[in-house]
Amino acid sequence: MTSYDCITAERLSAGAIARISMDRPEVRNAQNRQMLTEIDQAMTAAATDDAVKVIILAGTDPMFSSGHDLRDYPRWLADPCDVTGGVDAELRETAAGFARPGAEGYMAFEEQVYLGLCRRWRELPKPTIAEVQGKVIAGGLMLAWVCDLIVASEDAQFADITLDMGVNGVEWFAHPWELGARKAKEMLFTGDWVSAQDAWRLGMVNHVVPREELARRTLALAERIATKPTLALKLAKKAVNQTQDIQGFWTAQQTAFSLHHIGHADMRERGLMPGLPVPPRADGG
Repeated sequence: MTSYDCITAERLSAGAIARISMDRPEVRNAQNRQMLTEIDQAMTAAATDDAVKVIILAGTDPMFSSGHDLRDYPRWLADPCDVTGGVDAELRETAAGFARPGAEGYMAFEEQVYLGLCRRWRELPKPTIAEVQGKVIAGGLMLAWVCDLIVASEDAQFADITLDMGVNGVEWFAHPWELGARKAKEMLFTGDWVSAQDAWRLGMVNHVVPREELARRTLALAERIATKPTLALKLAKKAVNQTQDIQGFWTAQQTAFSLHHIGHADMRERGLMPGLPVPPRADGG
């Protein structure tokens, strides 16, 4: 097994289950570039390991994930081409403009690291399960939502607070699909928490279990799924994902991402985005 700095990865159930855990508890599993790169490496390793049937994505206590680590942005701006502990070359090569100033570089970064990785993980050929406890905030939603199933502890809570940052929601904009249009609007407009019970009632979460049983119940579900034929699992997943895409899911994602960057550009122009410089105006003002 590969050794990582920001995550742990293990094989369970005689290698049939890959369990990947975000492991930055001191910052509540906030996602910096290194963590996202390591998750992608571990996901790829599990997807290409024929012994693995199911992948679990979890977060070290006390919470699943507090979202993006905003302290990572100034480091990226200082040296956007630095791939040590950041976005590796393979992930960067398809997003032009990482080193460009203004909105171009910022959009390239998020297009590849947030939207791109989420799309890639959603399309993994094996079933994925998010094992969720405590709070799931903003960017944390993205990591749970790209998984095929979600098992949540009774104390789990979900929130998207990014409207306070001037944007329409996190980059992986699945809110209407996960919650329905009206609850999605309420979640976004208010930034209020959605409880595990409400998430289950709305169909966003598959199971709600006691906190002390979360790991065991998630593993049991993964082991049950692992008894099924690998090709049938792959085809069933693809059929559901493609049904969503035919209904407009991916087109809606790309549209929402473009709106997201209108919000970013406005906040940058007004100097309201923490850690990000204001791009120079054409009129010199």
